[in-house]
Amino acid sequence: MSRYGKTIRLRRVLRPGRGSLVVAFDHGLVLGPILGTQNARRQISRFLEGKTDALLLNLGMIGELAQVPAQENLPGLIARLDWTTAMGTASKLPPDAFRSCLVAQPEDALRAGADAVITFMVIGSGDAKFERSEIQRVARVSRECEHLGLPLIVESVARGAGVQNARDAQWLMLHTRIAAELGADVIKTEYCGDPESMSAVVEACPIPILVLGGSRAGSDAATVEMARNIMQSGAAGVFFGRNVFQAENIPELLQRIHVELKASTPLVRM
Repeated sequence: MSRYGKTIRLRRVLRPGRGSLVVAFDHGLVLGPILGTQNARRQISRFLEGKTDALLLNLGMIGELAQVPAQENLPGLIARLDWTTAMGTASKLPPDAFRSCLVAQPEDALRAGADAVITFMVIGSGDAKFERSEIQRVARVSRECEHLGLPLIVESVARGAGVQNARDAQWLMLHTRIAAELGADVIKTEYCGDPESMSAVVEACPIPILVLGGSRAGSDAATVEMARNIMQSGAAGVFFGRNVFQAENIPELLQRIHVELKASTPLVRM
């Protein structure tokens, strides 16, 4: 019966017939109180006002969601299970400085009301022991999620001094396929930078890919354009963080992105 649980819960994250809009609001665990993360409850209420399809939170922030005044429909809830040194300035880290660890178990997220969980998987560090631990950690979480009927999203990225371009299609194809082979249900990963290259990555991955936005694009118009280009690649949707929570008018921007996710059509690859 657990397979039905995954199917039902995934429907709260992935939207058939159109792209999903997920807001990532988990940055505080790694980056601290960066711009746009102060007053978490107020920000979360803005995400709900803009009708985000799903919301990514650390377990400690789920209580803030619970305290937001009742909405007609709450978004799908994705819980972050881990912490890592591999984000931010990771390209400058020596191989032996990469670390990741679980801060919660899938069962903890399920009790907290999560519809899905997410964990990092970092490839390219140059540290074989670290990457072995990454593979083992993701595999264990995947097996536990299968038991619970809880969808697993893997945030797969390439990081390390030897990674010249973490957004190169070959890196993206490698780690997204590894994550799928380990049992992920959905991938969160970076954007190549153009729809054609990203389309090749999407086609090579047997499970849906949600594309992250990264640092603030510079304007709402640039964020909307990025969403349009991502959807042309055939991705299942977008996973925007700073591009949303650092915007001046969050609900309005979310509505503009929704329009693009519904209207954009994938490229036809020859």
